[in-house]
Amino acid sequence: MPSHVIRSFAYDAEASRLDVQLLNGRGYSYHEVPPQTFEAMKRAFAKGEFFNRHIRGKFTFTRLE
Repeated sequence: MPSHVIRSFAYDAEASRLDVQLLNGRGYSYHEVPPQTFEAMKRAFAKGEFFNRHIRGKFTFTRLE
């Protein structure tokens, strides 16, 4: 199912970093994200809902320019 929030996302396992690009054009890097969380996000039917429940507000982040 296409997300109404997320355009794309990628995981850097070595850095434990999840990069998320939102449909509104903003991008964020979430730090110290466990690989299990990324795998669960990949499997989630509703990516935006998963992101809002399990990532946003749970991990430190930096905004991507």
